[in-house]
Amino acid sequence: MTLLFDQTAPRRKAKAVPSLPENYAPHPTSERWTREAVDALFAKPFMDLILEAQTVHRAHHAPNEVQMSQLLSIKTGGCAEDCGYCNQSAHFDTGLKAEKLIDAEVVIEAAKKAKAGGAGRFCMGAAWREPKDRDMDALCDMVSEVKSMGMETCMTLGMLSPAQAERLKTSGLDYYNHNIDTSPEDYERVISTRTFEDRLHTLNLVRESGMKVCCGGIVGMGETAEDHVGLLLALANLDPAPESVPINALVPVPNTPLGDSEPVHPIDFARMIAVARIMMPESYVRLSAGRETMTDEAQALCFLAGANSIFVGETLLTTDNPSETEDRLLFDRLGIQPES
Repeated sequence: MTLLFDQTAPRRKAKAVPSLPENYAPHPTSERWTREAVDALFAKPFMDLILEAQTVHRAHHAPNEVQMSQLLSIKTGGCAEDCGYCNQSAHFDTGLKAEKLIDAEVVIEAAKKAKAGGAGRFCMGAAWREPKDRDMDALCDMVSEVKSMGMETCMTLGMLSPAQAERLKTSGLDYYNHNIDTSPEDYERVISTRTFEDRLHTLNLVRESGMKVCCGGIVGMGETAEDHVGLLLALANLDPAPESVPINALVPVPNTPLGDSEPVHPIDFARMIAVARIMMPESYVRLSAGRETMTDEAQALCFLAGANSIFVGETLLTTDNPSETEDRLLFDRLGIQPES
């Protein structure tokens, strides 16, 4: 099997974190962000914003390391939700067939391959509004098996009950993904089958169980610049902020309500990454869906802006992702290494 990155090669030591500029004043993490403060970040000249984001990034993270996750769809299609961007919704005719929950053995083999390819976190996603209790034994077995391999574990299953959250935590689930997708003000335009408050309720259950939160959003769905502000404001003001923050560029799907949305310019996308890095300095900021259509230069700009996590593997649930060879070449050009 070809490794995504040579796991036997000696790794260079990360460079020492540079001293901060004398006039650098980080936002106090104990204070809530205001819209005015976030507006001011987005209004900064791009070069100044990137410098600030790099300064924050280097104060909290190794500057040339990127965390690698791999995502597997464990139950595809037929979802009862009507998320306007999603080809797995039963509300839209996208040609995707609904499938049952896959066997644990298939998940275990996929996790082994992901680990051999350099991924440190294995994420499992099911197209559900919420899991049924009858599926919890199988889900918990998947988590336990992947955890036993020494990998971090993550799942996204929709809304949870308190008992389900506790069971997942007990089985060894490290992260639970539940994206808020867009700003609170824009939410009803994107999804009508559940509310923004429903999302927050599940996130609270995840926190109360002791699991870490993976929560982000999608840009390029026809939202406004004000919605970019509102999305990051809502994320950063969660208490605490999510440990993992995926920023997705919409992968347009024909026959979905948002499938013909205008994409966000790469510089504006990098600006989004930079502001997220400044507002959530200790979080992983993941350059997530949409990389397959990004140039190397656009991805490099996002890493410069503070992204320090990606999904590897040639598919993300049901959409394309860059190949292992493409990622390896890009990392080599940039001098980036997988997180140790």
